[in-house]
Amino acid sequence: MTDLSREQLLGAYDKMSKIRAFEDRLHKENTTGDIPGFIHLYAGEEAIATGICEHLTPADKIASTHRGHGHCIAKGSDVRSMMFEIFGRADGLCHGKGGSMHIADLSVGMLGANGIVGGGPPLTIGAALTAKYRGEGNVAVSFTGDGGSNQGTTFEAMNMAVALQLPIVFVFENNGIGEATGADFSIGAKSIAARAEGFGLPVLSVDGSDFFDMYAAAGEAVGRARAGGGPSAIEASAIRFYGHFEGDPGLIRTQEQLAAQKASKDPLQIFRDKAAGTVDPAELDEIDASNIDLVDQAVADARAAAEPDPSEVDTDVYLSY
Repeated sequence: MTDLSREQLLGAYDKMSKIRAFEDRLHKENTTGDIPGFIHLYAGEEAIATGICEHLTPADKIASTHRGHGHCIAKGSDVRSMMFEIFGRADGLCHGKGGSMHIADLSVGMLGANGIVGGGPPLTIGAALTAKYRGEGNVAVSFTGDGGSNQGTTFEAMNMAVALQLPIVFVFENNGIGEATGADFSIGAKSIAARAEGFGLPVLSVDGSDFFDMYAAAGEAVGRARAGGGPSAIEASAIRFYGHFEGDPGLIRTQEQLAAQKASKDPLQIFRDKAAGTVDPAELDEIDASNIDLVDQAVADARAAAEPDPSEVDTDVYLSY
């Protein structure tokens, strides 16, 4: 099934569980009106970020989408500091100035969530070019949605990656819905993987709800990049449990359709089923309970934390070289 040890399996499940607890709590918390800005939740896609990031080091760089909480947690960001950021508090990852949609954590190589559709691939091209120039064996990973796969920025990035043979992996998180437009309508080629192949990229298509499939595909792609074999792409199909954003009525799916999708495509349940016999379900239950407590405490701390001082409104805007 995988070369991961029991301890590594528990660590991977912990990340996915933490993402789920974080997103489920924000889904409830957003209704209070106390969180500024938009929130886009990652629940349902936990296996993608975790499967990829299990192969990465803090020196490797990733770029996210507008749906960035899961990428942050999978890359190793502190949940408490993340919650502070989403609540707009001074001790947040970005001093309360980025919020959910622009959350970033350079300390773990997370270059940031991005409100620009297709904005991540060009950023990771820069990181990959830096990694190749320095020759330190680091890689870059771009997370892009099915909607972002249609953007010219993405096409240019893939072409440049192949032309320069950069150590980068393009991960396309295909949840089938670009905001409220079905991927079967908006993607003319009908296949993100086939289109990526047209740029000369090795491509893998995997079940993004299955951590073990993701982990295997990521191992191949990241290993290739780290060894100097150039770029590749992964199309990972999954579903999102919530709407495009918090407040989205979600009319593109019926409640019956969503319930059926959740029943068959829950990454945490799929992990439990496949890991049965290797890890004790009771241990996974304990992880779930612990992460719910962790997130609950993070919310309480964030509510009590200080907001940024108005005098700092023009700091963290420009970088002097």
